[in-house]
Amino acid sequence: MALDRLRASLAGSPVVKFGEYDYFVHPITDGIPLGDPAVLDEVTDALVRLGDWSRCDKIVTAESMGFPLAAVLSLKTRKPYVFIRKRRYGLPGEVSLKQATGYSKAEMFVNNIRRGDRVVFVDDVLSTGGTVTAVVKGLRSLGAEVVDALIVFEKTRERARMEKDLGLRIKTLLAVEVRAGKLVERA
Repeated sequence: MALDRLRASLAGSPVVKFGEYDYFVHPITDGIPLGDPAVLDEVTDALVRLGDWSRCDKIVTAESMGFPLAAVLSLKTRKPYVFIRKRRYGLPGEVSLKQATGYSKAEMFVNNIRRGDRVVFVDDVLSTGGTVTAVVKGLRSLGAEVVDALIVFEKTRERARMEKDLGLRIKTLLAVEVRAGKLVERA
């Protein structure tokens, strides 16, 4: 998996502080700087190769950074997508989840996931593990099977611990870190 365009895009990614948390701003994660369709295509092609789509009924992502990834993956795999939202709709079967990340806490709401659904969770960044943990545990509480977790950027060095805690392999495309105020690939 070359990911040449994704790697090249790291250089133009600003880093901002949320308290003590270094948050990088990237077209795949935030649509800033301007999103490049060629980078999105490269990333989603790599995620298609990485995922277990034969066992997938639905693609799931959490609001809002994973929306473009899930939509494009839906087109490429012909699987429907579900967005876990930060807004309550009050629809029948809606379930609330609590999420805590390195820079915020939120309540999220799940619709359109049923007992027996086999889902692939997709997200932009694995950092504190707050989103993937909340989503995987929440989906399992609904009786869904999470067959894969696919994430573009791995910012944490705690992935193995998260995988053990969740009993799920988390697949990422590129390990990154903020070093001297710049987003760089981690060796």
